[in-house]
Amino acid sequence: MKITATIITFNEEQNIQAACESVSWADELIVVDSNSTDRTREIAARCGARVINRDWPGFSAQKQFATDQAATEWVLSLDADERVSDKLKESIQRLRDKPASSLVDGYLVARRAFYQGRWIRGGGWYPDRQLRLFRKSMGQWAPRHIHESVKMADGSRTEDIEGDILHYTTNNAAHHHRMIGERYAPLAARQMFEEGRRTSAMKIATAGPAAFLRGYLLKGGFRDGLAGFTIASFAAHHAFLKHLLLWEMQNKGR
Repeated sequence: MKITATIITFNEEQNIQAACESVSWADELIVVDSNSTDRTREIAARCGARVINRDWPGFSAQKQFATDQAATEWVLSLDADERVSDKLKESIQRLRDKPASSLVDGYLVARRAFYQGRWIRGGGWYPDRQLRLFRKSMGQWAPRHIHESVKMADGSRTEDIEGDILHYTTNNAAHHHRMIGERYAPLAARQMFEEGRRTSAMKIATAGPAAFLRGYLLKGGFRDGLAGFTIASFAAHHAFLKHLLLWEMQNKGR
């Protein structure tokens, strides 16, 4: 079982070295960069990555391009602000020692987020399992603007794998707020619009409070103290803003 680790980047000089080092055991490392203006490509190359510079086509398309460049059948996809934990590395090594006939086609990995100085347990942020290790002949990145994921071919088999991807999230509250306003909410609204979903004044008014209650109470965000309250509050802001942006899209030109 030979594995190519792939990472997509843009101005990630603060993260890329740690991300690359966490997958230094992979048979191949590919970093696809979208015209960074910092030292991202230089640092990645120094870590042994094959670096490809490519204009930004969107998350799914860039990750699919990185997957297509892999010289191996197995691909492990990582974001620049993520790391492979020691436990996950051990689990993958056990897979590599097994005969190929005993392997399934993809493995779901839990993702643990570090936020406001602590590892988050609630709010729907953990285990947040994602299919990150897969046979590229059996999986493709679904074409979505946001919350991109691998769609496996019909008849494929997947299993959970022990260990976490460690996600070092936003730098601070201002960064989190900016990411919602500049990336997450606009992309989510665009995705909803293209899927034919529409909103209303009532949905705009209730989306935020509903998201807060869901994350903080129903999904146990309260267990994470102030960090859990902050996450739920930002989830409410995101829900409100994406519905407001969707309303603007559907009423454009009136």
